[in-house]
Amino acid sequence: MVKVITGIRRSGKSFLLFEIFRQYLLDHGVSADHILGLQLDRFENRRYRDPEELLAFMNAQIVDDGRYYILLDEVQMLDHFSEVLNSFLYRKNVDLYVTGSNSKFLSTDVLTEFRGRGDEVHIFPLSFSEFMQVYRGESADAWLEYATYGGLPQVVLMSEYEQKSGFLKRLFEETYIKDIIERNGILKTQGIEDVVNIVASSIGSLTNPTKIADTFKSKLKSSISPNTVRSYINCLKEAFLISEAQRFDVKGRRYIGSPTKLYFEDVGLRNARLNFRQMEETHLMENIIYNELRMWGYSVDVGSVNKRQMLEGRNLSHQLEVDFVANLGNRRCYIQSALSLPDQRKRDQEKASLLAIKDAFRKIIIIKDGLEQGYDEDGILYINLKKFLLNPEALLE
Repeated sequence: MVKVITGIRRSGKSFLLFEIFRQYLLDHGVSADHILGLQLDRFENRRYRDPEELLAFMNAQIVDDGRYYILLDEVQMLDHFSEVLNSFLYRKNVDLYVTGSNSKFLSTDVLTEFRGRGDEVHIFPLSFSEFMQVYRGESADAWLEYATYGGLPQVVLMSEYEQKSGFLKRLFEETYIKDIIERNGILKTQGIEDVVNIVASSIGSLTNPTKIADTFKSKLKSSISPNTVRSYINCLKEAFLISEAQRFDVKGRRYIGSPTKLYFEDVGLRNARLNFRQMEETHLMENIIYNELRMWGYSVDVGSVNKRQMLEGRNLSHQLEVDFVANLGNRRCYIQSALSLPDQRKRDQEKASLLAIKDAFRKIIIIKDGLEQGYDEDGILYINLKKFLLNPEALLE
């Protein structure tokens, strides 16, 4: 099996492979000369981006029948990398691990080519519980800092807020956007810059390429086709900057299609893109919950529930939204994200879509402000946000 470690740049893929995993191998008796690693994005290793050079180098290191561990960082920089990886898989004493920052090259090419012989390990930025393990401030301030600056390891370890914000802004512009433009050969760069801004401004909102194209016309006085918008969104998804939650008809048990919701892999990057304006805590909380669920292995959709009710003698139908439909194996839960529930009207509003679902799966409201815990008379489970973030088992208790 070829193990493909994917994730956004600066999420810790290289550290996982070349520090943590390498030390693990050494601690379990693997000789250092049987661990062969190359970081292909380093200038001094640029010659090994040539397949012939890389194969010659590795073959020269493999001198016996013992097991060798080959670690290749940023493998998408290697020409014809699928064929090169395939060459290594034919050697019975080679165990192969690669990292990459672009799913167009990796998830599509490698995992399709090596179907049944390849597996993907996706690395996220730090979860809130991981963030708390190294956070040195007051616990009451932890949520605000995480929701503002996100969980990229380098950023978490920085002590000054100005340093965090400056680093995130430069990283977004000089690494992510530049990388996406170069890899995809985008000539009219202003278009994708504007799409990024619109997506960042609308996390947690239902949208589609046509709606974004209409925003160009109404707000930016510019014209762009929905197909171009769609291609730009795919570029952002392939770079792991954003991910997409599909709409799922709970009663009909089918996917609806457009519109969908787009979320950022790291909220700190999203905030930096908007110069730390538009800090709506409701949407940031929703984005963070979505990311946490995915880190825990759930597949996450946006739920849609059709509800009929009599109004002025007419039987009317309308759609209610469930923030998240989270599935893990044969388990499912329906989740609403609520900043607070100050009164009965707000409580009823949050519960309405959950009560319209008649199956027996768990129905949950996650609340940031408030000490309310446990089930109510309708069987709805209330969980405090920090308890949820610090305890992955909270959904199952």
